Amino acid sequence: MSSIIPTRNRDVMNNRYAMVDGMHTVAEAIQVAINKNVSILVVDKRNEHDEYGMVLMSDIARKVLAKDKSPERTNIYEIMIKPVFSVPADMDVRYTARLFERFNINKAPVVESGHILGFVTYDDIVLKGMIKR
Repeated sequence: MSSIIPTRNRDVMNNRYAMVDGMHTVAEAIQVAINKNVSILVVDKRNEHDEYGMVLMSDIARKVLAKDKSPERTNIYEIMIKPVFSVPADMDVRYTARLFERFNINKAPVVESGHILGFVTYDDIVLKGMIKR
């Protein structure tokens, strides 16, 4: 019986995200996203008992722009998703894809020992994980 080594989240994850503080204004967070060329912002934990948050550009569009709120007067904590659904670094990407389908999400932070190592998306799973090179 041969042992097939599964493709894990750590094998396909990307580092296309930036960390921000929940007290940042949306305007400051947008500047971070522009400077780092990312569309995913992770809201850092306030302490060891806290959880990570996340803000996508679509969240900003829906919760700030569409509601005519001021990006200079709206804080990130007001619009973030928290807690964030995360996946273990060593989990098989097939299970990650199943979780994404079940919970109707398409990206999640890859976590090990309580720290974010990167992000995994459907694109990463398909383009980096389905075909062995």
